[in-house]
Amino acid sequence: MEDPVTLRSERMLGFFEIAFTRTFAGSFQALRVAKRAEADYPRDTPLILLANHPSWWDGVLFMLLLRRQFPGRPSFFPMDAAALEKYRFMKRLGVFGIEQESARGAVKFLRTARQVLDGPDHMLWMNAPGRFADVRERPVPIAPGAVRLPEIAPHARIGTMAFEYTHWTEKRGEALVAFGPSVPGEELAALDRDTRLERLRGMLTATMDTLAEDAISRDPSRFRTIVEGKAGVGGIYGLVQYVRALRRGERYDPRHETRPNRGAA
Repeated sequence: MEDPVTLRSERMLGFFEIAFTRTFAGSFQALRVAKRAEADYPRDTPLILLANHPSWWDGVLFMLLLRRQFPGRPSFFPMDAAALEKYRFMKRLGVFGIEQESARGAVKFLRTARQVLDGPDHMLWMNAPGRFADVRERPVPIAPGAVRLPEIAPHARIGTMAFEYTHWTEKRGEALVAFGPSVPGEELAALDRDTRLERLRGMLTATMDTLAEDAISRDPSRFRTIVEGKAGVGGIYGLVQYVRALRRGERYDPRHETRPNRGAA
């Protein structure tokens, strides 16, 4: 069995962080973290972060956030084994494969999760639903593997994070993130699995609801910007606006709207 701890390379992470940042910046207005739901977790304890899974972009956001929000903490990520074989380089980024929908795969996942959480500052990032799920889906789905994690890592703390992707006033969308408080794994491990499932579901739902409130406000001041993307509409419309600014002797601002919550264009 391949050891994700040994395979992981900080040098490769640094290279792909630049690549992922450029890819993200070309597609989004910004990556923003809700100020009232910032990451605040002990550094000397292993951490499991359970996230919702609304988009393909979630994995990219994991990569963009890990060094910016958790510098120096080795991070690991489960991924469908068949998909990982197509992108084997990701094994150097802390990604390890899991076999979906099989008892053998579930056992291997839990064994690997226990292994990567042995380090006192190690982190396991996981999309809790185990599948794509719309942010409005209720009850929030939680995969069986996520429910089992407190049993194999009672020494870790378990927290939640939420993603949303929305469009406000610009051509490119906003990628929004919120973090929820963490609880000791042993506290969750002491519960029966049905009760634990509902506890985890409640934690993740609360974090998603917090993020939804801030997303609905359409107010960037509620967020801290982590990555700045490209502003403006671009194309012919952007060129026309640029020429108009030059004629008026004004500084060209590519943003469609310079103040939030102004309404229609």
